[in-house]
Amino acid sequence: MEEEIRAKIPSTKNTKVICRSGRPLEITDIEMVNPHDARSIIIISPEAPNPDTHVIKSVLALTNNPHRRKDKYHIVAEIKEEANLEAAKVVGRDEVTYVLSYDVVAKVTAQTCRQSGLSVVYTELLDYAGDEIYFQNEPRLIGRTFKESLFAYEDSAVIGIQYKNGKVQVNPPMNTMIREGDKIIAISEDDDTVILSGKTDIMIDRSVIKHEKTKKPPTEKSLILGWNEKGGRIIKELDNYAAPGSKVLIMAEYEGMDDIVADINSKLKNKRVEFKNGNITFRSQLDSIDIPSFDHIIILSYTQGMDIQEADAQTLICLLHLRNISEQCGKHFSIVSEILDVRNQSLAEVARADDFIISDKLISLMLTQFSENKYLKYVFDDFFDAEGSEIYLKPVTDYVEVGKSVNFYTVIASAAQFGEVAFGYRIHEYQYNPDKFFGVVVNPDKSDSIVFSNEDRIIVLAED
Repeated sequence: MEEEIRAKIPSTKNTKVICRSGRPLEITDIEMVNPHDARSIIIISPEAPNPDTHVIKSVLALTNNPHRRKDKYHIVAEIKEEANLEAAKVVGRDEVTYVLSYDVVAKVTAQTCRQSGLSVVYTELLDYAGDEIYFQNEPRLIGRTFKESLFAYEDSAVIGIQYKNGKVQVNPPMNTMIREGDKIIAISEDDDTVILSGKTDIMIDRSVIKHEKTKKPPTEKSLILGWNEKGGRIIKELDNYAAPGSKVLIMAEYEGMDDIVADINSKLKNKRVEFKNGNITFRSQLDSIDIPSFDHIIILSYTQGMDIQEADAQTLICLLHLRNISEQCGKHFSIVSEILDVRNQSLAEVARADDFIISDKLISLMLTQFSENKYLKYVFDDFFDAEGSEIYLKPVTDYVEVGKSVNFYTVIASAAQFGEVAFGYRIHEYQYNPDKFFGVVVNPDKSDSIVFSNEDRIIVLAED
């Protein structure tokens, strides 16, 4: 453990890392690390058969320890299978916040494949290197509406309210009144930067605001290349957003796919799934399915019976073929790639993936953030739920005129008329530039002026 930590984290800065050998399932072994004085406890799903049973037993060893403390623990734990979540909740009660990892990755992948750049937005919100989400009391906003609060901060982006009773609501109705005991949920650089600006003249240019939106395409065609246990969940999530008559084609070399596809189709409302057996690294087999006809493409890693590096290699080879097809036919199509090893991220960037989902990194970031503030779980639950307000990257042409200098207050005012919260943008020119965060800017200073182009996007919280 110590060698691996030193290899991957050369400097732990202000954190002292202490390793202990033992079984996290045993009460006597857990006592060695003195969990009773811990501010928070993170339980990671082990690389073992039936990993959820190990997590549940570890929770039991903590919560039912005869020497446990009187105060409640703050535990964050990973559960992989939804079928085990109910039992885990019974064991953990209100002391444990669970992250359903397969479900989270499936939802992020489904949302990201429909709108390039979304995975970068999620990483920005979860990564401590960028702006994060904070809960803040602000007595001076009591009696004002949620809409008014959107314009009250210069360098923090208000996205929701935590009510006095603890309930969290992302993007509530614009006329929602902020009352005593409520907290503002905002994106900011740090918890001490969520400060009212005091500005009275925010220079909104109403002459450039648009009042109509682009119509959505009636149906969509999605392609999944490769397969693993998250595939079914991804398709079910896609079904939540698709118009009736939409289609999904799966190409993979995977046993039992006919039965898997039949089971998935029986649970869908808007999409129809078809399967074609094929090797995703063979150019001839990719050409046979008319790649340019698809709106969205997802490359899933083979996680069974294959080494992680070999699985990532297959993903990268497939990605290179797709980019070559895109250049030859002169059509851009959105591609989301699943990468298993974070060290292969740079290779995905070279191969020009629109987005790449690194499952372990995403879940690790969530576990860490929730260990700091368990109420963040409710915010991200809202982001991931098709029934709530999700994050979208929508055409800038839906909000303001392009080619004209505008400040972000103007963009916020335009989004608010549709019941949406604008909190960032993506510049198309930098979509493949990691040094520019792939063009994604979260929580910009609202007074700064920017000139948008037709291909740019506004990052909003919206219900559709």
